[in-house]
Amino acid sequence: MSDNLRSTPLLKEHQVLKAKMVPFAGYEMPVQYPTGIQAEHRAVREVAGLFDVSHMGEFYVDGPDALRLVQKVAVNDAGRLAVGQAQYSALCAEDGTVLDDLLVYRLTESRFLLVVNASNRETDLKWIKKHARSMDVTVRDRSDQTALVALQGPRAAEFLDPLTDVDLDELGFYRFSPGRVVGVDAIVARTGYTGEDGFEIYHPAERASHVWRAILDEGKREGLIPAGLGARDTLRLEVGYPLYGNDLGREYTALESGLGWIVKLDRKDFVGRDALAREKEEGPRRKLVGIRMTEKGFPRPGYPLVVDDEEVGEVTSGTMSPSLGEGIALGYLPTEMAEPGTEVAVQIRNRQVKGKVQRPPFYTEGSLRR
Repeated sequence: MSDNLRSTPLLKEHQVLKAKMVPFAGYEMPVQYPTGIQAEHRAVREVAGLFDVSHMGEFYVDGPDALRLVQKVAVNDAGRLAVGQAQYSALCAEDGTVLDDLLVYRLTESRFLLVVNASNRETDLKWIKKHARSMDVTVRDRSDQTALVALQGPRAAEFLDPLTDVDLDELGFYRFSPGRVVGVDAIVARTGYTGEDGFEIYHPAERASHVWRAILDEGKREGLIPAGLGARDTLRLEVGYPLYGNDLGREYTALESGLGWIVKLDRKDFVGRDALAREKEEGPRRKLVGIRMTEKGFPRPGYPLVVDDEEVGEVTSGTMSPSLGEGIALGYLPTEMAEPGTEVAVQIRNRQVKGKVQRPPFYTEGSLRR
């Protein structure tokens, strides 16, 4: 493993558990444990899994102009957030392309936590600080001091409840609360990226092993296991959640990427607003779509998408769904070919494998939807 890779505070825990470690977003991260991706995926769908996501970036925005800054750089409307509420949002460039997707947490009236992707941490921080120059606000990067674990699955609340003083019954989806987890100060958020109920727990990096072990010990008799990036990817793809660097990026606008539902064009002063307003009026020229294979085949990122023997796009994310036993993918198609039900083939080596455009989620039995 390269000496240039960062590691999370839980590296030794992963080594003890004999995880297969891989480079990811500049970090040495567990892609799977000896149980394997399929078993880890199934555990999250049926019981629960515990993920180390401490590679994510955490920025604290404080001061009288904190809301003004968040409103300037992010496309959603943070002004609608109550204290204790979180929101999915995105940072866009002036041309409306996506710099990153992120979570915005409103800690107080004048304090926010922004959680960004690890691969974009440095560029996001520079971008946000650039727009903060004329404002009465402080932006602090606390990523290296913060550990983050995600306990995901239908029994997540059952396993976490004995370990925390946070009232989980009162914690709605995309809500969070400060509290303690096994005696450690933490923020407990009912958020996640798997399509299952669950929690993301922010806590000091130096207490990461204590929290990790306690959660695993609490649920291991009932089937809770650690899960790696492999299962995280198949889980998020089954419910159609996009991944930055695959499905989102500077090549695509927020509207092309299906993020129109978070772009609040009634607000006049966020970066990229004018370009996105023009694009909405004219209509985006392509769209991110879900594709479900109707023939046996494993769609992988980069494979061409073909309609009437013409290459019209490419797969940006793809897998063989462990829950469905079928190939599923995300990819960009011209708008006129993006309607659900449209037949599209994936070029897999020398064969065109048939599929159909389907609006995600592909998997609809997750505990969040019950």
